[in-house]
Amino acid sequence: MLRMISTPKRALLGILALILVTPAAKAQQTVLPLWPHGTPEPAPNANPEHDVTKDSDALINGHRTVRLTDVSVPTLTIYSPPADKNTRTAALVFPGGGYVRLAWTGEGTDTCEWLTNAGITCLLVKYRVPQPSGEAGHYPADPSDLEDAQQAMRMVRAHAAAWHIDPAHIGVIGFSAGANLAVLLSNHPDDHHIESTPAARDIPRITAEASGAIDITGAPDARPNFAIIVYPAYLATPPENTTLDPAYAPNKFTPPTFLIQAENDKSYGFNAPIYYQALAAAKVPAELHMYATGGHGFGIHPPNQPEEHWTRLADAWLRSINMLPPRDQPHPQQSAQHALPSGTMPAPCPTTNTAQAGRPNTGQPANPADPPCFQ
Repeated sequence: MLRMISTPKRALLGILALILVTPAAKAQQTVLPLWPHGTPEPAPNANPEHDVTKDSDALINGHRTVRLTDVSVPTLTIYSPPADKNTRTAALVFPGGGYVRLAWTGEGTDTCEWLTNAGITCLLVKYRVPQPSGEAGHYPADPSDLEDAQQAMRMVRAHAAAWHIDPAHIGVIGFSAGANLAVLLSNHPDDHHIESTPAARDIPRITAEASGAIDITGAPDARPNFAIIVYPAYLATPPENTTLDPAYAPNKFTPPTFLIQAENDKSYGFNAPIYYQALAAAKVPAELHMYATGGHGFGIHPPNQPEEHWTRLADAWLRSINMLPPRDQPHPQQSAQHALPSGTMPAPCPTTNTAQAGRPNTGQPANPADPPCFQ
């Protein structure tokens, strides 16, 4: 496992690309610190980051997962898909863990393997944990994890061209507490608490005024373009848990959202339906999938469970909202082999190449070996 150096001076070295191949995601990996000059708030303790996995912990995706805690140096890990599969779509990934730890492999690197195989750049976020217990550890009382999420999104948008990402195709995927954070970012990308901290200078494209004041209104947008929310936690108002906590209310920023949860999730099964109702009332495009069984924390591929292949539903949903190309349309890199000479207009398609009902006309010839055409 790669360990980030925790002192602020040495953390600057993390800006240099740390390139390696990992078996978990089978993709090129780059690790960057979110806050090279130190986090906006001081670390709650000086304990080093460590794995707290126990043999008694439940399996995720059928295997034991690394569970990290005492994360005081948050990072962004970029897993890039192979160039010939890259769709230029990307997603921030927030593992769960009750805001106490991070299920790093079961909900993090496993998710990156799914995404990169689908041609999606995976942006795995190691956000700060643990939070203070109780209400003191949740937004708005504690904005630290929202700050990490916003910073991660702004960094990605600032480097989108270099990382071969479409800045209008960047979403967020979260699990449990990470799903809570994904919802928080979906609805509060404009929270500017960071302006009052010294770490504001680490926000891309921001410079301090001579007076020392910081204004981040010119920073890259932190709003996700889509959200995949997997067995979310802490969205309802306790103790009844029948209504949505106002902190998570959908608004003008909320992107199209895909929700999945199990009905027998004893602690949090009510969260996804409650949030879906709020999305519908706000007229935010949303899709909800509830499974009768599965419990909490099943991950992306629980073997021999009803939700074993839920990622196929998410893939179809991403295509339905135009975040991924239709299945019969090649990736941008694949279509480059048919590029025409500069200044040459494509010829009309044969009349037999008509668009299917309900499907967009992709402008591709009937024979893949033929050059592009238009209709």
